[in-house]
Amino acid sequence: MIRAFVFPGQGSQAVGMGHELAQVFPSARQVLDEVDDALGQFLSRLMFKGPEDELTLTENAQPALMAVSLAVMAVLREEGGLDLATAVSYVAGHSLGEYSALAAAGAFDVANVARLLRERGRAMQKAVPVGEGAMAALLGLELEDVFVIARQAAEAGGEDDVCAAANDNAPGQVVVSGTRSAVQRAMELAKEKGARRAILLPVSAPFHCLLMAPAAEAMEAALAGIAPRPLAVPLIANVTAQPVDDPAALRPLLVAQVTGLVRWRESVLTMKELGVDTIVEIGAGKVLSGLIRRIDRDLTGMAVGSPEEVEGFLKTL
Repeated sequence: MIRAFVFPGQGSQAVGMGHELAQVFPSARQVLDEVDDALGQFLSRLMFKGPEDELTLTENAQPALMAVSLAVMAVLREEGGLDLATAVSYVAGHSLGEYSALAAAGAFDVANVARLLRERGRAMQKAVPVGEGAMAALLGLELEDVFVIARQAAEAGGEDDVCAAANDNAPGQVVVSGTRSAVQRAMELAKEKGARRAILLPVSAPFHCLLMAPAAEAMEAALAGIAPRPLAVPLIANVTAQPVDDPAALRPLLVAQVTGLVRWRESVLTMKELGVDTIVEIGAGKVLSGLIRRIDRDLTGMAVGSPEEVEGFLKTL
C-alpha cells in the first residue's frame, strides 16, 4: 500500500469541528490551544460553538481548518506512533490545505502556519470589496471548455472584467472566479455550451484569480520572514500538480497559488502515476474524499477526522 495524506480547503468548515477530537485526545486539545495562543484568539471556542457566520469568515475558516487537520496529525503521532516519512509517500492540500500539508510534513510549525493563514485570509478578503467578486461551479464541462468560457466572459465586459478557472476539482467540476458580472456571463455561456448546472457559490471573495494579486503580494511579504524547513515527504503542489521537496521552492509556489488555478484533479492523477493507491483525507469533512472517487475509482479514499475514524485508521497501520 502506498499512501498519500491530503488536507481540506475552505468550504469544509462546520460548527462543532474538532470538538469531539479535543475532548477525547489531549494531544488534539494541545494543538488547538497552540493555535489559540498564536492568534491571540479563542478560535477553538468559535470552532466548537459558532456562530457559523463568524466561523465562515475567511480569516477564521482558514486557520480553523488547519487546526483540525494538525490536531488529527498530532493524535496519529501520539496514539499510533505514526511516522509520516515511513507511513506516507506524499502530501497535498486543496488551496489553504496546502499549508496544512506543509505543516504536517514539517516545513512550518503550528504557530507560524496559523499566523500565515490568518494573514492569508485577511489579505484575500481585503483584496476585493464584498459583492464585487464571485465564484461559480460549472458542472458537466471539462477544463479546456471552461478556459474558453472564462476568456469569452472576461472579454465581453471590457478590460476591467476578470474571469478565470480557479479550481479544477474533478472531471466535469470546474470553478470559475472573477468579477461578479463576468462570472455571471460565464454561467450563461456554460449553460449554452451544455453545462449540466452552473451554481453561484456562497463565498465572500473571488479566490484564485488575478483579483487576488494584492493578497499574493501580502503573502510574499509574510512568507519572506519564514524559512521553510525540509519536508518529511514531497508535496504535490497546487499550481503545478507535481511533486516538490526543495524547501526553497515552496515560497514562490505558495505565492503563485493565491492567484493561480488549483489543479486538484491533476494532482490526484499525479499521485496515482507515482504509485499511490490510497489517499487519506486528514481533518474536517469529506469533500476531498468525494472528489477523489470522482477522479479515479481505482483509488482507495478515506476520511480521518473524528475519534472513531482516527481509531479505525490506526488499525490499518
